[in-house]
Amino acid sequence: MKTLWLVGLIVFMLNIPFGFWRSKVKTFSRQWFLAVHVPVPLVIALRFIAGLGWRLVTFPVLVGAFFFGQLTGGMVRRLSSSVVDKQKE
Repeated sequence: MKTLWLVGLIVFMLNIPFGFWRSKVKTFSRQWFLAVHVPVPLVIALRFIAGLGWRLVTFPVLVGAFFFGQLTGGMVRRLSSSVVDKQKE
């Protein structure tokens, strides 16, 4: 179970830069699609490397980590943009 949470943390951190990228492109554009889907093969590779396989209990943890990593990356970009905008004033 410890391995699952460690892989979940790695998936979360892996998705932060992709969420950052996704938040600055037009929704449903080619770049948006890539920002959402490029991490998927990496997550699948992590599953096999960690020996998690496709057990049902792994899905909520890893899908949640994927989603919250994307969300956090977008929030980081919005916060950094607002800080830069305030510094320009």
